[in-house]
Amino acid sequence: MNNGPGLFSDIGKKARDLLIKDYISDQKFTISTYSHTGVALTSTAVKKGGLSTGDVAAHYKYKNTLIEVKVDTESNISTTFTITDIVPSSKAIASFKLPDYSSGKLEVQYFHHHATFTAAAILNKTPSVDVSATIGTPTITFGAEAGYDTTSGNFTKYMAGISVTKPESSASIILGDKGDTIKASYLHHLDQLKKSAAVGEISRRFSTNENTFTVGGSYALDSLTVVKGKLNNHGKLGALLQHEVVPKSVLTIAGEIDTKALDRTPRFGLALVLKP
Repeated sequence: MNNGPGLFSDIGKKARDLLIKDYISDQKFTISTYSHTGVALTSTAVKKGGLSTGDVAAHYKYKNTLIEVKVDTESNISTTFTITDIVPSSKAIASFKLPDYSSGKLEVQYFHHHATFTAAAILNKTPSVDVSATIGTPTITFGAEAGYDTTSGNFTKYMAGISVTKPESSASIILGDKGDTIKASYLHHLDQLKKSAAVGEISRRFSTNENTFTVGGSYALDSLTVVKGKLNNHGKLGALLQHEVVPKSVLTIAGEIDTKALDRTPRFGLALVLKP
């Protein structure tokens, strides 16, 4: 749909995913099936501590419309409708959750060769609006995002960012939390297939003078196995292993320890995703 800049949420996303995504600390099992009518069913069971939860989600796509319905063990029903190209290069997303009738959300996205724009409204008794925009190209992007509470008349957030993306690397700087934090990240791919990479991220919170520096990376042991690791200046060390046990089905084992408090119990996570 878009040959121009990405959404504001895409700024710094590659580095953020490498440092955060799949570093789980619970046990999770997911299985997906597909029917001949085009409906995809996904069942998920999660155990965290002594609490077990689960949900069943159905996905159905018809032409330019995607319908997603999820029912969890707490009797919540979440529904999302996504329609693309109502007008050219646009996407509309409507979501709500039952029995929480105040959880409705409506979002509109528009993509242009040199800009993107999103607007989202929370439909409850105290409506709020989030707006974001980016300008540039797929290589260099400037963007900003703001949130506004219509009841109090105050901005709930505002932030700005810039990203530079090349085939072998990406860098970004984001000024967030109403100007209280600044975060810079750099990711470099180590191979042409982009399965191995190194990343560094530094953030500073001005109100507390706190700095956090994190380094991490991923390395493909073979075509089916990837290992990842990360370490920050506060002593948090994380590692994970992902292995494709059969095509499209992945086993993830993750762990984290505090190297400055070795007496604390390490955190471990296990996830298995099965897809046909």
